[in-house]
Formats: sequence, structure tokens, C-alpha cells
Amino acid sequence: MSSSVFRTVPSAADVVIIGGGVMGASIAFHLAEAGVRNIVVVERGDLGRGSSGKPIGGVRAQFSDPLNIELGSRSLHAYGEFPHRPGADIKLDTVGYLFLLDDEEQASAFEAGVVLQNSLDVPSRMISPDEARRLCPYAGTDGLVAAAYSPTDGHARPGLVVHGYARAAARAGVTLATHTAVTGIDTAGDRVTGVHTSHGPIACGTVICAAGAWSARIGAMVGIDLPVRPVKRQLAFTEPLTPPVPRIPFTIDFSSTAYFHNSDDGLLFGLADPGQEDGFDTTWTPEWLELFRAAARRRAPALAELRTVGGWAGLYEVTPDHNALIGRSGELPNFLYATGFSGHGFLQAPAVGEVVRDLCLEREPFTDISPLSADRFQHSTEIRPEAHVV
Repeated sequence: MSSSVFRTVPSAADVVIIGGGVMGASIAFHLAEAGVRNIVVVERGDLGRGSSGKPIGGVRAQFSDPLNIELGSRSLHAYGEFPHRPGADIKLDTVGYLFLLDDEEQASAFEAGVVLQNSLDVPSRMISPDEARRLCPYAGTDGLVAAAYSPTDGHARPGLVVHGYARAAARAGVTLATHTAVTGIDTAGDRVTGVHTSHGPIACGTVICAAGAWSARIGAMVGIDLPVRPVKRQLAFTEPLTPPVPRIPFTIDFSSTAYFHNSDDGLLFGLADPGQEDGFDTTWTPEWLELFRAAARRRAPALAELRTVGGWAGLYEVTPDHNALIGRSGELPNFLYATGFSGHGFLQAPAVGEVVRDLCLEREPFTDISPLSADRFQHSTEIRPEAHVV
């Protein structure tokens, strides 16, 4: 969709949401659906061009702790219902997620994860290397100890999700102020009172930070520590493949973080570069592909020399323990935040939209998200770090 570019923004709002990615769009939709009418989403560029801009996003409930499993499971259900609510085709493909494991310690950890996931109605299971290869013919079994698979996971198109939520929010009266930068935030006592933007000030009753990789800057405007750092992640696309690519799970080599899955008439490749420095640069560098090819030679040899026809670079919003920051500021009760998802924001966006809606309306969310408070880093109560994979 084409969102409005504002010369001026509304002078007042009940809620200002900073960030027009999948998280901001989900929050706006859920608030508007609940009857909140005077909402402004402020986005520095186009909708969904930050961390949400990736061409294909994984959706899964395979996590190692109950809270992330709940957020993933609830979001999977919402994505399945997306054609009806809010009403958009997001190209959801339930191909499953397949984690390839090459040592006993990994296998033991994933076995414990499967037990927990099953107790929360996630149909994941441990499988043999041979079954993993049947599911994904590209996977090599040399050195493979086991694999973990959940058939209800898959992938969808983040851009379609952002615009699906945004269209529904706009129909309900939400103002989408794109190409509008936040330049400051006013406070009085223990309250946020207004947001300054490049197109004018907005007096407001509540501010919600959903600014992704830029969230630390927003928090600093009001003296709140949101420990989020921007880290570039890259991916590439193969040329169209003949014969056609088989339909495979979203497949991840857990040791290297190399992953691959279907993308139109070819494959998409990705890998987290462990040497990547923090920063906002999103220049795609084809040299990065050698890291993927090195991992592929060990785990999926048939992919190592496939020709690629371009790629993409975007930003992860990473926290110290790779878990999200969701909550309400203790110092400024009308400042809320949902950020730092460390690669999991897209797959958790529907559930987090519900949670933030309820926090904003002072209702009890469907689950206790207090472990994800930003305050945990001040009190050494971090939840178990999540593996840094897609």
C-alpha cells in the first residue's frame, strides 16, 4: 500500500506509536480493533522498510522456554487466520522448521525443548538424520547426529503482513505518518506529554516504542535504557532452478546458523556473520556469501556452488540475551515498548500486538510478559538466552 507522506502531523493523539514495521503495524491494528481511535504511527521512512523489510520471514513455535513458545504459537494461529482477520494473503507456507544437529549436546538440548514444546501443544519431534534428509534432500547426513522438526512452522511475507495490518488500521482511522522522523519527546513529571517530529509536534497520552534497531535512541530521549543494538544480517537468492526445487522445510544448520528454504522458483540462503560489527549500514556485500558456502559444503554440499542472482541486507535488533523487550516503563508509566526481538519480531508480532494492546488499556495480557521487561538487565534476572538463529 502507499502510505501518506505528511507535511504536518496531527497536533494531538491518544497514542503515538514510534515505528512503522511489523510490530508497530500490529500494535496499531490491535488497538484500533479494540476501539482506540486517535492513534498516530510515526515512521521515519516507508512502512516495513526497517527490520521488517526482509523478503521472507520464518514463523515458528520451536523455542526453549515457555514464554517464547507461547508468543510463537499464538502468532502462528493468528497468521493462519490472517486472510480473515485483518484480511490479507500473506503467502503463508506451512513447510515446517528443520534444525540440523551435529553433536550430542545440541541433540540433548533440543530433546528437552521438544518435551517442553509438546507440553504446550507444539507438535515438534526429534527425528533421525535419514528422516531429515527425506524431508530436505539437500541436507547431508555426514556428521549429523539428529534433527528437530515441527510441521506446523513455516514462512510468510513480512511486507504483506505489515501492509495487511496497516490497511486495516487505516480503515479504522489510524493515521500513518511516513517519512516522519522523531526528533524528541517531552515529559512532565512521570509522564510523557508529547512527541516532536520532523513534521511537527504531537501532544499525546501514551507513547509506544516499536522502533526496532533504532529503539535505544528513542529510549535515550526520555532517559530509559532500551539495550538494543543494530546488527546487519544478509541473505541471497539463487537463480531459478531446473528441475524445480522440491518443497522443503525452513532448514537450519544449528552449528553455523546457515539456513535455506524455498523462494519462488529457487532458494533463499542466509547466515549470521559472527564477525559482523554493530551499525546501521544495510549495504549488501556479495562477499558474505562465502561464509554460507563454507557452511553448505559441510552440511548441504549441493547448495555450495549454486549461482545466486542478488541479495538483501537488513538489521536485527539485538539485546544482550537475544530476547525481546516488552513492557511499561516504571519511571514513565505512559511510555511502553516492544522491541529488541533479535530476529524473532516477525514471528511474534501478532501475539505481541495483543499484549501491548492490553498493557495500553490496562488489561491483563494472555500471558505474563514481566520476564521481558527491560529492567531485567539492571536486576540480573535475564531469561534463558535464545540461540541466535532465524
